[in-house]
Amino acid sequence: MSNLSGNWNYPTNVRFGAGRISELPATCRELGMENPLLVTDEGLVDLPIVRDAVRLCEDADLGCKVYSNVFGNPTGANVEGGVDAYSLGEHDGVIAFGGGSGLDAAKTIAFMAAQSGTVWDFEDVGDNWTRANTENLPPVVAVPTTSGTGSEVGRASVITDETAHVKKIIFHPRMLPEIALSDPELTVGLPAHITAATGMDALSHCLEAFFAPSYHPMARGIAVEGARLVKEWLPTAVSDGTNVEARSHMMVASQAGATAFQRGLGGMHAIAHSLGAVYNAHHGLLNAILMPYVLKANAAAIEDDAAYLANCLGLESRLEALIDWVLAIRGEVGIQETLAEIEIQDDESERIGEMAVEDPSAGGNPIQFTAKEYADIFRMAVNGI
Repeated sequence: MSNLSGNWNYPTNVRFGAGRISELPATCRELGMENPLLVTDEGLVDLPIVRDAVRLCEDADLGCKVYSNVFGNPTGANVEGGVDAYSLGEHDGVIAFGGGSGLDAAKTIAFMAAQSGTVWDFEDVGDNWTRANTENLPPVVAVPTTSGTGSEVGRASVITDETAHVKKIIFHPRMLPEIALSDPELTVGLPAHITAATGMDALSHCLEAFFAPSYHPMARGIAVEGARLVKEWLPTAVSDGTNVEARSHMMVASQAGATAFQRGLGGMHAIAHSLGAVYNAHHGLLNAILMPYVLKANAAAIEDDAAYLANCLGLESRLEALIDWVLAIRGEVGIQETLAEIEIQDDESERIGEMAVEDPSAGGNPIQFTAKEYADIFRMAVNGI
């Protein structure tokens, strides 16, 4: 008999629906905040949705300040700056506002505000998480503005070690935001190419979680529904960004993916994390380009499961049909076919292979690829063969 055991957790309090951003001040107060620090990224800070959120808080007599020194791939220095801002401003909670980068940075800033060590002390390796001080952790309300990472319902963040040029996963169960205030209207202004890349990121979470070898039937079922929502609604969200119904379903798909990947991730993320650290490329776009190449590489281990998933998605019950659909939807939403098209070449293939095999996501892949095999997959994704 296979090992039918596991440690399972499910997401946080999610308040979902168009217009729910109006509840931000009341939500902050519910969590005991009177002087929150709103953390977002440098690309979002000057947009109306951030200004409107701050105004909502100020109109409710909350002392809301903004920290936005957060890169598209947030770094340890970004986190340190946020912790300093939190301390100097005598804040009492964090509003995590943005896409994956803003949410990941914000969750880590709140977590590290109560720690005495460095962020790297809590890399998701072994029992590092048990060393954390969990007293007086600031509360976090997460407000997603993209539909991709699902970081608003996640217990980890991806932070770049800028010295080592490596992305590291920082993990603690208490990094899960207390409340996710999920308003799909906040995603209406996203450009089509960002909608596409983040939506494909959600799909990558669903696919990798579905194919992961660990035992978690509930997460596996959520992965199927998340993939179905992407199939039904991502093309509409890309072609008609004002369609709130499509935006709503994609925000659910994003949260489904992040819930499901408690079951594990895999080779797409192992390579994407490595490429993101070296080339500073968009994480969702990397996963989207890598997706069919990793599926093909995993073929020997996933054929039966892929046939089942394909059938659930209304496709022919074959792995090839699933891959053909991935190629089709990728093309429909305007995703490039190769890494070369986003100016990534294969001259660092051995280094990427070595980084990928060490990435924590690699442990959830159906096949435990070697560094050479990861390098080969990377080269195929660069050259399209």
